[in-house]
Amino acid sequence: MKILYAVQATGNGHISRAHQLYPYLTQLGQVDIILSGSNATLEMEIPVKYRSKGVSLFYSRCGGLDYWKSMKAFNLARVMRDARELPVEKYDLVINDFDHITARACKLKNVPSVQLGHQASFMSDKTPRPKRKNWIGETILKQYAPADTYVGFHFDRYDSFIFPPVIKQTIIDAKPTDNGHLTVYTPAYRNECHEKIWRDFGSVQIHWFLNGIERPYQDGNIHFFPISQKYFTESMIHCHGLVTGGGFETPAEALYMGKKLLTIPINGQYEQQCNAQALVNKGITRLSKLDEKSVPDLYKWFENDSPAPYQAAANIKQVLEYMLIQRRFKRKTEMGLMEF
Repeated sequence: MKILYAVQATGNGHISRAHQLYPYLTQLGQVDIILSGSNATLEMEIPVKYRSKGVSLFYSRCGGLDYWKSMKAFNLARVMRDARELPVEKYDLVINDFDHITARACKLKNVPSVQLGHQASFMSDKTPRPKRKNWIGETILKQYAPADTYVGFHFDRYDSFIFPPVIKQTIIDAKPTDNGHLTVYTPAYRNECHEKIWRDFGSVQIHWFLNGIERPYQDGNIHFFPISQKYFTESMIHCHGLVTGGGFETPAEALYMGKKLLTIPINGQYEQQCNAQALVNKGITRLSKLDEKSVPDLYKWFENDSPAPYQAAANIKQVLEYMLIQRRFKRKTEMGLMEF
């Protein structure tokens, strides 16, 4: 079986998940990867056959989406060209982790596909949302990368087609300890937005992961790190707590290890607002933003000794078996309708 696996590169979570799924997919057949987008900072450690600039997101200085820059980077002519040139019709199975180019190519060429990823979980209305839904955000989640079959990942099994998160094997095999430091990863914020806040923590050591850092170094109580899966995973395994955005994979890994977690979803990023609401439902602290006004809430969270809620991990073989069963059922249904 020839498989095309589309991986969105607007964030590190998609790439991290691809690293875990790829070995299992290769047991099903020949796997070719298309990497689409340009926001991720993690290196793709598996072979990539096709690359596309795709549709990328950009952020403002301190924690919000830069809509203007994102719109300027969108090139409809390039998107259409990439979709026409992507040979989805040559594959027996197209798996899409929320890539618009691949979804558009499948639509143009009438090729069925499976959306396998976190965003697929939002096809269910049972998946948590903020109290005030955003119709633009809802439209993007449901129409950005449409597919014929959906298999989702989320913190809990909100619906029958939703599975627990894919957890890295290094996290599953880890023996977590509490060395007292905070691991901080808030990619939508530049360092000047938060540096004074972390320096004021005094005796608490801060492991801060930032774009633009070439090698680790220490300045006072702050340990500056490049965005590296190796450094980050090691820091998180031994941290007292994690401060991060409203993503999915990183909070899931922290909870899997029983770590204290603080989420700060990106302003204007609806999916992150939904994730944050799901975490709040599990008892996790959320801040709308991190600034001088929210520092008392930050200290309150740090001093709270409540245990982290339980987080299950996906059984990848079971997920892929479910995906194939659903796809076969879909095909049989379509063939039956055609015969009738």
